[in-house]
Amino acid sequence: MKYPAQRILLIATRQIGDVLLVTPLLRSLRQAYPQAIIDVLVYDNKGGMLEGNLDYNTLIAVAEHPNLGQYKRLLTQIFRRYDLAISTLAGDRPIIYALLAAPIRIAVVPPPRWQDSWKRWLVQAWTELDNEQTHTVIQNLRLADLLAIPRHYSLVLPQSSHDVDEKLSQLLPFSWQTQTFAVLHLLPMWHYKRWILTGWKQLIHYLTQSGLRVILTGGSSQAEQAYISQVLLNRPDIVMSVAGKLSFAEVAQLIKASQIYIGPDTAVTHLAAATGIPTIALYGPTNPLKWAPWPYGYAAEPTPFQHQGTQRVGNVWLIQGVGHCVPCHQEGCYHHKQSHSRCLEELTAQVVIQVVKTVL
Repeated sequence: MKYPAQRILLIATRQIGDVLLVTPLLRSLRQAYPQAIIDVLVYDNKGGMLEGNLDYNTLIAVAEHPNLGQYKRLLTQIFRRYDLAISTLAGDRPIIYALLAAPIRIAVVPPPRWQDSWKRWLVQAWTELDNEQTHTVIQNLRLADLLAIPRHYSLVLPQSSHDVDEKLSQLLPFSWQTQTFAVLHLLPMWHYKRWILTGWKQLIHYLTQSGLRVILTGGSSQAEQAYISQVLLNRPDIVMSVAGKLSFAEVAQLIKASQIYIGPDTAVTHLAAATGIPTIALYGPTNPLKWAPWPYGYAAEPTPFQHQGTQRVGNVWLIQGVGHCVPCHQEGCYHHKQSHSRCLEELTAQVVIQVVKTVL
């Protein structure tokens, strides 16, 4: 049922790309509650995908692992300040945050286990987490179903408050609004999602030989800058890096002007798919049923991608790594975030280039 609410807290304490996948639910809430105050709770430094988003009022940030002082500060910000709290996560802390925030609570909850039964008791309505077969966008939108409000399926891009075109013109040594170029994002957050450096080099060589300039996006860390420097061709007019120089909103604007985007399982790849530009996603251990980039304009209940195989849905081409175990749903071959993933290490540049040829 649609609960009456003047103040709503949406709990999305997730990683950066996951926050972007919450924006269809956020838009659904704004359209259903146009006069309500809607605040969003995120982790510190994870709210960049919500820049300029008009569907919420205030962004509240909490540490990923809060200390006592940080818990007290959060409590003063949310305690009984809302009519309705919505948790997009099934973990302990998000549901406790919802309990503290509002008398009416809806949430994603874990599959039945006696140790998690309290979570169902604390909420007025719930939808069960499906971590295998249901895409995260659909999982989030099932919370809209609990409120009996219409679903909005599209991801909402971040928006910058300043002139992005002028900034890009200052950064890029060519007429980016009229000339052709590709955008590549090389490094994901975790090592087990990486493609091989030699693969990136061969791909960049092919793209430049095909007449495209190549723009590399990324973060500002020293490690990422060092990695990116290994694929530059000492031709700053042909292959250039803007890593660490752009916000997510500015990256989105850059990608929208490109001919093609290529990247691994990372937040920027989800962002690229949402722009509508042809997007090639390189996936290994990750389950595409749950975490594939959401294709632009896709608006249906069935999860868009199949579990296995290289495939296309709308503007997204998903290239899956090789191996009988793919996708294993694990953190690489050694089951930790810094592990290597053989399926991605054995994915050749020729396979990726063949898909690029079909796109271009």
